[in-house]
Amino acid sequence: MGDEAAVSWLTVRRGSAPLLLTMPHTGTDLPPAIEATLVSSWLGRKDTDWWIDRLYAFAGNLGASVVRTALSRTVIDTNRDPSGASLYPGLATTELCPTTSFDGEPLYRAGTAPDAAGIAARRRAFFEPYHRAIEEEIGRLRTRHPAIVVYDCHSIRSRIPRLFSGTLPNLNIGSFGGASCAPQLTRRIEQLCDGGDFSRVTNGRFKGGYTTRHYGRPQHGVHAVQMELACRGYLREPQGEVNPANWPCPWDEVCAAPMRAVLERVLTACIGFASELKA
Repeated sequence: MGDEAAVSWLTVRRGSAPLLLTMPHTGTDLPPAIEATLVSSWLGRKDTDWWIDRLYAFAGNLGASVVRTALSRTVIDTNRDPSGASLYPGLATTELCPTTSFDGEPLYRAGTAPDAAGIAARRRAFFEPYHRAIEEEIGRLRTRHPAIVVYDCHSIRSRIPRLFSGTLPNLNIGSFGGASCAPQLTRRIEQLCDGGDFSRVTNGRFKGGYTTRHYGRPQHGVHAVQMELACRGYLREPQGEVNPANWPCPWDEVCAAPMRAVLERVLTACIGFASELKA
């Protein structure tokens, strides 16, 4: 299973395989001072990547390392460019410190959203330690392996008209247009995703966030890929609008089992790919 180290909101689980899972959006913690400024606590947690840490709980048995923040993405989005530049110019998105939900609802009560100084303080307190942990883990694994895979774990509701039209495919692979990992790795993942009942797209609406784009340096032995799951593929996702009565829906092992089986094969393939590469 590897060693475990946890400091407050940041958890690092160290494994021995050439695979690092990053989980920037599974957290639900809201510091009291920030929670007090929100329209509601539920709205502040609405866009969480629900239960993704449970879905990938098997990764430790494969020897994978995991870096996870317990903080809600409303506090700060650790998968955004820290400069504040949009990762998807011209498309609707949310900021480094989001002020609206994915559906466009204001997160903060009038006059309480963080200003430039507040955003900078959150960046120093939360964004930078999270990414230092990723950098340290990449460095540790690269001393042991000629190549590694950084696999960024995500999920999102299947229908969010403000962000994308129609219904999102079940499995959304992002490799920053092929720049963040070798094409052979992308093809292996695609083949495994295409072997069952789930729909798949590569570099569609979601091409990879800051983690994938920043750390993916295949020429230097670091291959990064993002997997964005539509929630209906592993949860009993409500149809229509979500509300405090139906969202988040409960974790269901039986419902999640088919997707988990696919993901276990995908992570095993990532380890196999990295293990085959030579310095």
